Amino acid sequence: MSTLMSCIGVAVLILIGYLFSENKRHVKFKTIGGALTLQILLGAFVMFVPVGVTIIEAMSSGVNSVIAFSNAGLSFVFGDLANYKVGFVFVINVLCVVIFISALISVLYYLKVMQFVINIIGGALAKVLGTSKAESLSATANIFVGPIEAPSMVRPLVKNMTRSELFAVMTGGLASVAGGTMVGYINLGIDPKYILTACFMTAPAGLLFAKLLCPQTEQHLVKDEIEIDAAEQPKGLLEAITDGSLMGMNQVITVTALLVSFVALIALLNGLLGGFGHLFSIDNLTLEMIIGYLLSPLAFLMGVPWSEAIQAGLIIGQKIAINEFVAYIHFLEISSTLSDKTQAIVVFSLCGFANIGSLAMVVGGIAAMCPDKREIISQIGPKVLLAAILANLMSGTIAGGLVSLI
Repeated sequence: MSTLMSCIGVAVLILIGYLFSENKRHVKFKTIGGALTLQILLGAFVMFVPVGVTIIEAMSSGVNSVIAFSNAGLSFVFGDLANYKVGFVFVINVLCVVIFISALISVLYYLKVMQFVINIIGGALAKVLGTSKAESLSATANIFVGPIEAPSMVRPLVKNMTRSELFAVMTGGLASVAGGTMVGYINLGIDPKYILTACFMTAPAGLLFAKLLCPQTEQHLVKDEIEIDAAEQPKGLLEAITDGSLMGMNQVITVTALLVSFVALIALLNGLLGGFGHLFSIDNLTLEMIIGYLLSPLAFLMGVPWSEAIQAGLIIGQKIAINEFVAYIHFLEISSTLSDKTQAIVVFSLCGFANIGSLAMVVGGIAAMCPDKREIISQIGPKVLLAAILANLMSGTIAGGLVSLI
């Protein structure tokens, strides 16, 4: 029964995407089916195949080792604040790790390691799904870097992208997480195996819903081998470290500012709602409560037990309205009260930038690369957010179904 509910959830999410499709007649169900199959196989490979389990455990161990190395820099700069001696400081113990990871990724780009890996995976993804090399490469890059850095891999091609390809690039960015941010989630206490698996499952999921909501109706202008533009590449190792560190610092500042403002604004709104609820004898009326009730039926269809559906819906709603950090923190506070399946569904569903604030960042970043397509990019923004949300929920639904088989 549990697995059946997950199958129903998959069907419902695809139906929602189809209902919002811009051109239902041009939807290529071969691409949709291939992306869904690939997503399921990736999850099953990691959870059931001994080699897959070994690989993901090795990656988890590697990520934890990298986090340990970052503590050396944090301790040197912040002293006891970084060593938990004065308690947990979110911006230091979680967000500042992003600076080190961003610098490390920048070095790997400089050494051409990232380009090699991304081109191989992106090429394979394009052949399997029948998508263009440009959008497939960008989707693959989003496994490792953020929604602005990934499109930089195909920056010279953005101006020639079709509407559908732009949609796919933007969806991949919002549905994914940056490498440094991923480590931030793990540093909070989220299971590394779940986070790493979710990052890989996101690539086909993003393409699935991008091609469902905005199918290709124009001819691909670019399907050849992609060369990485070296015009803005760092000239030396030191410059690569500097550029990566500054990029990471900007991420930390942005996330910190958004957390401060959004958490405070939500608190203000909850105060107003509480007063309004008091007039009608509704105790503790909050935005989270409203979102939780609205999303609880969908959470139930995804495989969450009905007794936990409101809590799951509440957490997913927090991620969409505020961001995934706030949602993950809330999840950790109540995770002991949730079943293993619900925990898997929630963790996978939260693993992505699909929220209102990040949409503005992606629209602005992509538009800056191609001012001539600014109008198209702005028009498709809301549907891109919907596609990214559905992609994350699909990962959660599939993960829940697989966990129920263990």
